[in-house]
Amino acid sequence: MFSSVISAAICGIESRKIVVEADVSDGMPVFSMVGYLASEVKEAQDRVRTALRNAGFRLPVKRVTVNLSPADVRKAGSGFDLPIGVAVLAAFGMVPREALEGILFAGELSLNGELNGIRGILEMVSSASRFGCHTCIIPLKNLQEGSMVQGIRVLGAEDIGQVVRFLNEGKALKQTAINIEEIRSRQEEARPVDFSQVQGQAVLRRAAEVAVSGLHNLLMIGPPGAGKTMVARRIPTILPGTSLEEALEISKIHSIAGTLPEEMGLLTSRPFRSPHHTVTPAALAGGGAVPKPGEVSLAHRGVLYLDELPEFQKATLETLRQPMEEGKICITRNTGNYLFPADFMLVASMNPCKCGYFPDRNRCTCSYRDVKRYLEHISQPLLDRIDICVEAPPVRYEELTMDGTGEDSSTIRQRVCRAQAIQRERYRNTRFYFNADLDMEAVRTFCALGREQQRLMRETYEKLELTARAYCRILKVARTIADLDGAEQIGGEHLSEAICYRVLDKKYWSGER
Repeated sequence: MFSSVISAAICGIESRKIVVEADVSDGMPVFSMVGYLASEVKEAQDRVRTALRNAGFRLPVKRVTVNLSPADVRKAGSGFDLPIGVAVLAAFGMVPREALEGILFAGELSLNGELNGIRGILEMVSSASRFGCHTCIIPLKNLQEGSMVQGIRVLGAEDIGQVVRFLNEGKALKQTAINIEEIRSRQEEARPVDFSQVQGQAVLRRAAEVAVSGLHNLLMIGPPGAGKTMVARRIPTILPGTSLEEALEISKIHSIAGTLPEEMGLLTSRPFRSPHHTVTPAALAGGGAVPKPGEVSLAHRGVLYLDELPEFQKATLETLRQPMEEGKICITRNTGNYLFPADFMLVASMNPCKCGYFPDRNRCTCSYRDVKRYLEHISQPLLDRIDICVEAPPVRYEELTMDGTGEDSSTIRQRVCRAQAIQRERYRNTRFYFNADLDMEAVRTFCALGREQQRLMRETYEKLELTARAYCRILKVARTIADLDGAEQIGGEHLSEAICYRVLDKKYWSGER
């Protein structure tokens, strides 16, 4: 007899419909599987056969052939165990084939028949309607995650026995109701950091606010202990909250990568990723035989923080150039091209030299050659893609011990939201969302300068020997500063502040100390 069930395979961050076909015939008692399978899928024949036996299903001695179609899509992961098991049982007549119509199955089987959670359930359930399914049967451990998708019935099972009883007898499987706002408030309450905890560093706080308002990339330079990491870790707290569409988009990526917390099922807060400086280019950009999301994709719609920037491998840093410009990254393998989203805000911090105290010659022991070699890890093309570069001086004792606290994240976030609302209104009916997204032509249109501002910009361009990219980024930052002030036009004070955020390029990388 022949039977088939619907499942799904994750290709990049998208799911593809997979039809699991099973055929039972007379002949040598063989359990064979075909269909361009990865090693973990090939091993399913032993897992499934043992799981069915231990769950109480005695299979007659027959020749069993399982095909995963289409054959030109590579199948990887352990999520095909459940659909293979159900298809085999239906082929033996232990499950009515008509009961399988319109149901997507996914899950890994233990040898005792229990169902284990798998990666990528959120994306699979989201695509189930497109595959012609009205119901998804998944492991109970993935039920919270799968139930985030509206408009489709999602059922959770603890073992394959429960699945068979549902198909044969209609015995109910578990469902759960999701309260998105409750999840959002719970995650908001669990946030341990706030900008009110930052003492002093007014310039650093201001730079962070400007950067978030226009989603500009930010680089902080200063000695150890100046508060660079402290400020960076609080930047997500002043980013506007995610919409439901953004939360689902973020959660899908983390589900596929296996970093989505099982008890949450949905990430409503902006991601903050801080990879160690030993991270490889493949881990940062994404990759593998079957490419999976890297750190730039896990930081999508959030913050990618690189601490001790010059300590990263130069080749690793250079992989950031394309996603910083395009908001996505394309990985090519012999199995096809995989497109991953990578629309993140880059925040980086670094010491001015190896010991961390240059140019304070009372404390710095580095030679000028050592300093130059240290800074040369960061290329000019990468620097040109960083809109704001700000210095973090040591915190004075009076600032550290003063009474009271600074502004909290909620107050700063209100100003950020107002500035971003101005940008959304300005760029309505265009392909842009924030000031950082503008290209050269859009800069001419939306960042026009008056006569005095043009004169100041000309002097700055020649004195700092700016590139065309750096020139555009100064104007985009000035536009954001003007939005924070609620100004229609870029004024001299807005442009001057934006220029100050590029002066450090000249100070540290030109050799002028």
